[in-house]
Amino acid sequence: MGEACDFVSVDVEKIHPGGKEHVIQTGHGSVSVIVYGDRDKPALITYPDLALNYVSCFQGLFFCPEAAYLLLHNFCVYHISPPGHELGAASIYPEDPILTVDDLADQIIEILNYFGLGAVMCMGVTAGAYILTLFAMKYRERVLGLILVSPLCKAPSWTEWFYNKVMLNLLYYYGMCGLLKECLLQRYFSKEVRGSAEFPESDTVQACSRSLDERKSANISRFLQAINRRPDITDGLKRLRCRTLIFVGENSPFHTEAIHMTSKLDRRYSALVEVQACGSMVTEEQPHAMLIPLEYFMMGYGLYRPSQMNSSPRSPLSPSCISPELLSPESMGLKLKPIKTRISPEYSK
Repeated sequence: MGEACDFVSVDVEKIHPGGKEHVIQTGHGSVSVIVYGDRDKPALITYPDLALNYVSCFQGLFFCPEAAYLLLHNFCVYHISPPGHELGAASIYPEDPILTVDDLADQIIEILNYFGLGAVMCMGVTAGAYILTLFAMKYRERVLGLILVSPLCKAPSWTEWFYNKVMLNLLYYYGMCGLLKECLLQRYFSKEVRGSAEFPESDTVQACSRSLDERKSANISRFLQAINRRPDITDGLKRLRCRTLIFVGENSPFHTEAIHMTSKLDRRYSALVEVQACGSMVTEEQPHAMLIPLEYFMMGYGLYRPSQMNSSPRSPLSPSCISPELLSPESMGLKLKPIKTRISPEYSK
């Protein structure tokens, strides 16, 4: 690569509108993919959580300048939306079949083939993390690595199953009502940023709440039904050979699930980052917490931020905050070990 690639200027205001939408017809219906960046670069695909799309699930991370430099310098980003979750989506026809999680994973391989992509890096949040993990199990040769945020791998517990059934009933009878919004916001964010009688909810939560009004209830219901019927994929985790980096907020309702998943992955290729005072959606609530772990994870693939951005003065993570195991030579390409990252609560504000 030439000298022009040594430094990439990222105009944060153009990260969202600068992408180009492709609507791809697959064997399981159409899928919207927003492509941002130079398609000659390696591919990073993203998949959001329930009722979200790339704007409401990943813009916090991609609007973080240091992370934007790291990711957009090294990758062309392909933001995949679950069916009917893209911006401006119409309601899916009622007669269309409800897809399974396997169907959703199979859509991804068709998307990769459409763009002529080989092996890709994957980043997913909660339900999206499950879909990408399942995809990695089914098509191991097409996945370079997994970056999973508050992931799922087991079938729903009775508690989660019942909670999801309540949300399905709310969607059917009332649509995106206030109670359903509250259920979803509890799924995504910690109590601290959701607000209280004394403190208003954060700007991030307010923006997410507004975005939920744009989703079609029937489309959310379809994705939720697929996730609520998901099988346990724990047994397949040991067979994954790609490196896996897991982030989870310590206040996430899926914290235990992420710990369980980490324990079942091959420790030679996986690492866990727990983020203090944070809910499930680390990409939005504390995106700076992801920066340094992502940097060291990418080093294992020979990928770096441009030299002009080596310092990270705005990141709450300094090397002293990171477990020494992550900074060891082993973790820079040979091995990744389970770690914990603790972040001062002051950065959750």
